[in-house]
Amino acid sequence: MGANKEKNETCGTICLKYLLFTFNFLFWLAGGAVMAVGIWTLVEKSDYISLLSSKIYAISAYILIVAGVIVMVTGVLGCCATFKEQRRLLRVYFVLLLCIFLLEILAGVLAYIYYQQLNEELKENLKKTMVQKYHQPENEHVTKAVDKLQQEFKCCGSNNSSDWMESAWIRSREADGRSVPDSCCKSPVIVLCGRRAHPSNIYKVEWDM
Repeated sequence: MGANKEKNETCGTICLKYLLFTFNFLFWLAGGAVMAVGIWTLVEKSDYISLLSSKIYAISAYILIVAGVIVMVTGVLGCCATFKEQRRLLRVYFVLLLCIFLLEILAGVLAYIYYQQLNEELKENLKKTMVQKYHQPENEHVTKAVDKLQQEFKCCGSNNSSDWMESAWIRSREADGRSVPDSCCKSPVIVLCGRRAHPSNIYKVEWDM
């Protein structure tokens, strides 16, 4: 009777270990995914980040990378603690899990509270960057990023094409009569196509961030 009980406890312990191992492995994969998103943002979307006057959005990408690393380390620590059955490791593991959980709650609350504020701030910052720095000396990277953004997202301006009426470049002689940059055109970019600011020729719909 005692032997059967011990055997059942052993089987239960083994099942629990493998269950925790599976959980920690998935946790580790999730951390890798978060870190990959941060790296992808810095590598693939670096042009767009340069359009924003605030550094908060660039810092967010680094936060994702750091958070991903922490989650991955926690996952590995959890696996080691599970199989080695060391109480100290298990305590550190659960403390890290608790911290991550609390941070996720905090991030969710802040995202809910400040979403609209950040959305409007992002649009306003993007508009200012577009109208003040587009085709200006020493801001070639901004010009390239704006053209890429408008073609990729099929948009014109931060809200709509009327944003470009405030552009320093559009109001200058260098614009050569354009109402909007050529990158606003729906057809393949043709030189001076931005002169014809008609819905059939350019993107005028509002672009939601």
